[in-house]
Amino acid sequence: MDTTKIVIIDDHQLFREGVKRILDFEANFHVVAEGDDGAEALELMEKHEPDVFIMDINMPKMNGVEATRLLVDANPEAKVIVLSIHDDENYVTHALQTGARGYLLKEMDADALVDAVKVVADGGSYLHPKVTHNLVREYRRLSENGVRSGARGGSNGSTATTYQQIEIRRPLHLLTRRECEVLQLLADGKSNKAIGEALFISEKTVKNHVSNILQKMNVNDRTQAVVVAIKNGWVEVR
Repeated sequence: MDTTKIVIIDDHQLFREGVKRILDFEANFHVVAEGDDGAEALELMEKHEPDVFIMDINMPKMNGVEATRLLVDANPEAKVIVLSIHDDENYVTHALQTGARGYLLKEMDADALVDAVKVVADGGSYLHPKVTHNLVREYRRLSENGVRSGARGGSNGSTATTYQQIEIRRPLHLLTRRECEVLQLLADGKSNKAIGEALFISEKTVKNHVSNILQKMNVNDRTQAVVVAIKNGWVEVR
């Protein structure tokens, strides 16, 4: 298996060293360079041609979002995972719009970091489960507002608002009952570990269920699975 070359850019040395230590445990990962500001990103890309950048969002000279924009402008194939303490959808949306392939919260566990690098290196996208839940919740809010707005003003000229709750229809034609339970917990923003604890199954079994869900739903990652599920009314947003 090919080695995944990684560059870490973060202005906090202790955090950077911790991330490097986690990645160095993976046999096929190699941290080829480190930087402490986004302004170094282009130089490090040209010098090391990494497969994945792990980029802090808040840095003193050039923040991670602006650095990501420069990287993607210079090389549209650049793969960047943004690290942040912010789970607000505005931060996430801004990062993704500039070309980031992943968004992780600094409260992540080691498994989430490793999974994110693997997924992004393979061409997919990865969002921290809590971020996914917030985005889906915002999507549902906007969708509901659209339904309410469309319901205004009937034939009698009334401006009363009517809204019919979306009926949740589990996709039992596509997924097993257990996979439907896992899909709901993904929409709730649960990590694989938390899903395993909720369903009293191992984390490895959860990963197998998630892989089956992605394959059956014909999507690339868990975020896409949740978005498709919410659009089809297969999960609740709680």
